[in-house]
Amino acid sequence: MLKKSLISLAFGSFAIGMTEFTMMGILPDIAKDLQIDIPTAGHLIALYALGVVVGAPLLVMLASKYPSKKVLIGLMLLFTIFNGLFAFAPEHNSLLILRFLSGLPHGAFFGVGSVVAAKIAERGKEAQAISIMFTGMTIANLAGVPLGTFVGHHFSWRISYAVIALFGLATMLAIKVWLPDVKSDSDTSLTSQLKFFKTWKAWLLVAVISVGTGGLFAWLSYIAPLMTNVAKLNPNQVPVIMILVGLGMFFGNLIGGKLSDTIGSTQAAIVCFSCMATSLVIVYFTSHIPPMAYMMSFVTGIVSFTIGSPLQMMLIGTAKGSETLAAAAGQASFNIGNTFGAYFGGLPLVYGFAYNSPLLVGIGMALSGALLAFSFLVLNKKPQNN
Repeated sequence: MLKKSLISLAFGSFAIGMTEFTMMGILPDIAKDLQIDIPTAGHLIALYALGVVVGAPLLVMLASKYPSKKVLIGLMLLFTIFNGLFAFAPEHNSLLILRFLSGLPHGAFFGVGSVVAAKIAERGKEAQAISIMFTGMTIANLAGVPLGTFVGHHFSWRISYAVIALFGLATMLAIKVWLPDVKSDSDTSLTSQLKFFKTWKAWLLVAVISVGTGGLFAWLSYIAPLMTNVAKLNPNQVPVIMILVGLGMFFGNLIGGKLSDTIGSTQAAIVCFSCMATSLVIVYFTSHIPPMAYMMSFVTGIVSFTIGSPLQMMLIGTAKGSETLAAAAGQASFNIGNTFGAYFGGLPLVYGFAYNSPLLVGIGMALSGALLAFSFLVLNKKPQNN
């Protein structure tokens, strides 16, 4: 039976998943409403990612002396305020500022939440507890984002973000009622925590995440034109594809947590990245076959989202005394992977290659992630088993 404490954290990841990914679906609506072009409206996506990268380590450091439960409530308070203001902001410049501010609590929430989930988990099931927290984000992709997109298309994108703010409020209440008080790392000085980032392990892990997860986003960022131009699916079928991807991510997230607890986080990361590369190879050679396009969207969704919990556990298991800061930095690195995957995956398209060419970039990035994780395993000498 699921612990209510973990469900409260899943509420937060659901709200965060909605605010991050709903933007992709309603970008044309925002552009039309503000009378700007879509690339200009796309700055709202980039600024959110920048907010995640800046806010993850900054807010964790500022809150390091406070109890974890209060920190999580405070982060969701910021989330609720900034998303609520975003829903009512009158013009483009204020929207840009608020979108950046909305990204600030993202990485810090997942960083603190991951450590809390691991602490309240049964011994030997820490990664599975983290995967339950991340389940909220997969449900957001499966149900919340389509709902937010539908409301944005047919009513107003502002209503979508007002609803997201309400989910933030619900998360605050759930954490207040259901999450127990968990001992924080307040006895560890900020200087001591920062020492982790003077080690080779920290920067190799940042590289593993930033490069390896780019394989997922090189595929996902261009999945719509892949389906319509290569698989020759009707554009009306793209939402079906995205539901299959989201459903796959839901199961993959849970599988990744179980795998990490079973064989060790670093070993699991190597397996997951290798499977991601293999799946993308199959997509590259079969995406022109419509039935395979449907099937592999689901399968690749499973495979690509197994990686989250193993990576978080690699960070938490390595950064003794700096777990929260390291886990937050992992979220920043994940967003760097998002940026790298979308940018480098798009380069072949810029030079006129086919719409399945981003998959080759994704294969290379996923294999690089596997090789970097293997290097970490070898250099570390004592593999992490938690």
